Amino acid sequence: MDTQQKVAIVTGASQGIGAGLVQAYRAQGYAVVANSRNIEAGADDGVIAVPGDIADRAVARRVADIAIERFGRIDTLVNNAGIFISKPFTEYTAEDFDKAIGVNLGGFFHITQFALARMLEREHGHIVQITTALVEQPLANVPAGLASLTKGGLAAVTRGLAIEYAGRGIRVNAVAPGIIRTPMHPPETHAFLSGLHPVGRMGDIQDIVDAVLYLERAGFVTGETIDVDGGQHAGRW
Repeated sequence: MDTQQKVAIVTGASQGIGAGLVQAYRAQGYAVVANSRNIEAGADDGVIAVPGDIADRAVARRVADIAIERFGRIDTLVNNAGIFISKPFTEYTAEDFDKAIGVNLGGFFHITQFALARMLEREHGHIVQITTALVEQPLANVPAGLASLTKGGLAAVTRGLAIEYAGRGIRVNAVAPGIIRTPMHPPETHAFLSGLHPVGRMGDIQDIVDAVLYLERAGFVTGETIDVDGGQHAGRW
């Protein structure tokens, strides 16, 4: 067991932003424990794939336990797993609600409890949430009540935990993306989605990765949410 190598946990890690974060942390020399529902093991021994729904507390416990068993420590947790359901508020179903709460809030709650407990043993760690720019800048043509409800909760708890654990060597931050070019957005939607940003384009996965890596290096920054949204948060346009 190499207890000197830093270790990051990334949820929602099988594609898109999560996969980009796994690659980025490996490039920084970290070992990575990568979780998503359908993730498969790859050829890199420095990435441990743990399949399962992070909304399941047993899965979250297993992710944290594997990090300790294989590498002896947890330095960073990136809470990237999330679901986005866009509907007029009155059309959400109880199933939509349960899914959003389960993954966006429940998944965060379970894995953060387990990882934070390990970080506190060493009084060192960094927790990052991936939220959404819609928390602070709703868009009239993108109904997102459940995203605001759940990701807004993550934005609030980011500040709360940052203060709660600032004296114990734990930093807690967030990144609020605009709409990012990932497999979840079909190419035929890109022109419309680009127009939802003042800069006139969608974001790229690397834009989010760069923000997370900045926070990783920024030891004097905690309780912060970085907007990476092409100017959406700046106001109405």
